[in-house]
This record gives sequence, C-alpha cells and structure tokens, in this order.
Amino acid sequence: MNDYTDIINSSALVMVEFYATWCPHCRRMEPVVEQIRELLAGSVDIYQLDVDENNEIASEVGVTGTPTFMIYRGGQPVWQYSGELDGNVLLQKLQSFID
Repeated sequence: MNDYTDIINSSALVMVEFYATWCPHCRRMEPVVEQIRELLAGSVDIYQLDVDENNEIASEVGVTGTPTFMIYRGGQPVWQYSGELDGNVLLQKLQSFID
C-alpha cells in the first residue's frame, strides 16, 4: 500500500477515482474528471485507479462500487462518493477543500 500512501500524500489535496474500464458510469464520468483536472490544475492532484488492476488497494480503502471518488486532504480521507454524479457537484466539493 506504499504507492497508495505516496499518492494520497502527493499534495495537500488529492482526489482518487476508482474506476473500471467496463463500467458505463465510469465512462460517462471520464470527460467530467478530465475537465475538473484542467480547471483545478495546480490545486488538486487527481489520480484514476482501475479497480481490476488495483483490487487490493480498492478493497483496503473500502471501495465497493465504481466509480468511487475519494478526496484526501493532508493524506486523510475527507469525502467519499460512489456512483455517477454531476460534474458541478464534484467540482464544488473539491473547491470546498482548497485552502
């Protein structure tokens, strides 16, 4: 889990999306996540982890469905959501944790 610890501590604010290539909800969220990545570049590090390739990490952090979004601040989990959601909701949630 060292790599995951490095990811969540890579900057003050980090979002990790656990997704699956076969998941239609994940595919619909892909352009939304890309747009948020561009909008918040420099403020938030965004990582996307395929649950099929990272199933051990996903199960260790309690991911039970895809997509699952987890926001970490200072390496600590501060928010988690499973499922498809409106891009503005996700953007506002991230912005609320930016200092």
